[in-house]
Amino acid sequence: MQKNSVIKGFSKLNRDEKIRLLMEYLKPSDQVEINLNRYLHPTDQSLFDDISENTVSNYYLPFSLAPNFLVNDQMYIVPMVIEESSVVAAASKAASFWAKNGGFQVRVKDTIKNGQLFFQWNGPVSLLQEHSNQIENIIEKASSEATINMRARGGGITGFEIKPIDNMNNTYQLLVKFKTANSMGANFINTCLELISTPLMDFINTTPALNKFGQAEHIMSILSNYTPECVVECKVECSIEQLAPYSGTFSPQEFAKRFKTGVDIAINDPYRAVTHNKGIFNGIDAVVLATGNDFRAVEAGAQAFAARSGQYRSLTHCKIDENTFTYTLEVPLALGTVGGLTNIHPMVKNAFEILGNPGAEELMRIVAAAGMANNFGAVTSLVTTGIQKGHMKLHLGNILTALNATEEQKTKALAFFADQTVSYSAVQTFLEETKQKA
Repeated sequence: MQKNSVIKGFSKLNRDEKIRLLMEYLKPSDQVEINLNRYLHPTDQSLFDDISENTVSNYYLPFSLAPNFLVNDQMYIVPMVIEESSVVAAASKAASFWAKNGGFQVRVKDTIKNGQLFFQWNGPVSLLQEHSNQIENIIEKASSEATINMRARGGGITGFEIKPIDNMNNTYQLLVKFKTANSMGANFINTCLELISTPLMDFINTTPALNKFGQAEHIMSILSNYTPECVVECKVECSIEQLAPYSGTFSPQEFAKRFKTGVDIAINDPYRAVTHNKGIFNGIDAVVLATGNDFRAVEAGAQAFAARSGQYRSLTHCKIDENTFTYTLEVPLALGTVGGLTNIHPMVKNAFEILGNPGAEELMRIVAAAGMANNFGAVTSLVTTGIQKGHMKLHLGNILTALNATEEQKTKALAFFADQTVSYSAVQTFLEETKQKA
């Protein structure tokens, strides 16, 4: 097959045929390095094949546990799927500290999610708003069958708005509010919106007061991953003296001030805010992945939330009030505990068992606490020893593996670098010197 030719019917090929075709595209030297059969599951591969398209193998990430998360006076061992060992270590350390100092106090402020139906029409939005009662009836009637089960679980459509799209003449949205109980709700929301679209357009196009401005045309209907009302607030609080185990060479009072200054910088400087919030999502994404939720949706919604003031800012705030240290995180988390991978993936099922099979709101609280724990650890390192000391110590194992160190060399390196700065070049030099002495 010519390398520049279009591949047709790839999805219809079986696994071996897909791999053979791939090999035709590779250099002979690359073919030797690729073994896609190495990580096939011995008994459940068909399950993984069905999860995605054109599956030829599996991509493994570590499934780790972070213990001692005290969330609203309940203790959890939190599963985390992530490739960075320092994240799990930081989460575990921070969780243990806060378990001794009141734990994470978390509340779900609301669970409202949004769906958008976009259309074009030449009339004024005020006229559509005058017909809100009729539009409400259309929404209820069109979606009634699709929402029966969701309403039985306490969810459903909770409201709507008709709004113009900024900077686009005669383009509008019907913004519909949903509660989706224990499901993330994407398919439910999209189904409801598509059921509403035709009768809504028919109403506008057959109502004399409206159709005199021309015909309405439906453009698209889709949920929004921006969920500024589906928000969790997580808080930790203690006396400043209780911060002593984290303050390093500083007094607890100095540490608290340095910590607050670090957070204030992230509130006011977007360059720092992005990396600061990334530290929050080290924890959030790891638990979201472990529980089979959509981390891309969570990330997109939260990043938009961080920029809602018009400037990208920290999702956390720190306050020092006399002798009390308070740290808070506010973040939107649209999560589900039913549907999607939750009923399919065996490791997702294990994650929920480990957490005690929480509902969606409980999972939101746990995930927020994981984000808070990681961020607290990261900011602490930055304003005391620096981030690299702890990070590179934990990264040492990966460097040794990449350099093909023997078990004996790994043991010696771990002992040597216990009090040394870790870097790739330093480890490489150590291994070379070790070989020369052998």
